[in-house]
Amino acid sequence: MTTDERGAAGPPAGDAADGLAAELAGLGADAPAGLLDRIAARRVHVPGPLPGPHADVQVAFTDHGVAYLRAGMDEAEFAAAFRARFARPLLPAVALRAGLVPALRTGRPGGLRLDLRGLGEFEAAVLRAAARIPRGQVRPYAWVARMAGRPRAVRAVGSALGRNPVPLLIPCHRVTRSDGTLGEYVFGAEAKERLLRAEDVDVDGVAELARRGVRLVGSDTTGIVCYPTCGDARRITPAHRRGFGDLAAALAAGYRPCLRCRPGDSRPA
Repeated sequence: MTTDERGAAGPPAGDAADGLAAELAGLGADAPAGLLDRIAARRVHVPGPLPGPHADVQVAFTDHGVAYLRAGMDEAEFAAAFRARFARPLLPAVALRAGLVPALRTGRPGGLRLDLRGLGEFEAAVLRAAARIPRGQVRPYAWVARMAGRPRAVRAVGSALGRNPVPLLIPCHRVTRSDGTLGEYVFGAEAKERLLRAEDVDVDGVAELARRGVRLVGSDTTGIVCYPTCGDARRITPAHRRGFGDLAAALAAGYRPCLRCRPGDSRPA
């Protein structure tokens, strides 16, 4: 037995230590379900829509959705690029995110969630605008700038799209230079052309119009002017098609902008 300072008998020292340990253990609790996925991002390899060196797509997603996507990188390169942009550990995924492969193949995210947290207000607005471009159509940087609420920030739009964390899902390949040429792409100009052709964009026709300085086409029967790849523009028969260098010229000729593709002043910045 032990005694306290007054000489009273106390419990055995071993019993006191065991009791304290038991009480401390009782303070603990299991980690909440899904805690790890709220802290770390997950990584998967999936087949993408491009052939050759860009066929293998690596995707990182968080509990909020797909956050980062790149093609043509090995695991180490992808992990380094992810860490340079996001302050999260990157772990192998335990399951494939539902809808990811069809979204990559079709260029239509559908219900697939995207995690775009951490982007600046302008950059997020640019990506939201690019996401509005329908499959099989293209829009110039100037259109994206207008839709993002910054019509004079055409060059900044190009920079923002170049940093797109989720290309293919947010279709920056559908954005072209204001002079009508295809322009650059995060996976290269050849990949951009392949993606557009796979969506049935008349790449050669767009290039020919660009060579002739035609940025918009109108129908002399409806008096409506569109971007050349707009679904309405595709239905204009050659005999009734009129080309314009910019919206000002079309307006001067009595045409009005298409309400679907919403053309604006597409002159080079």
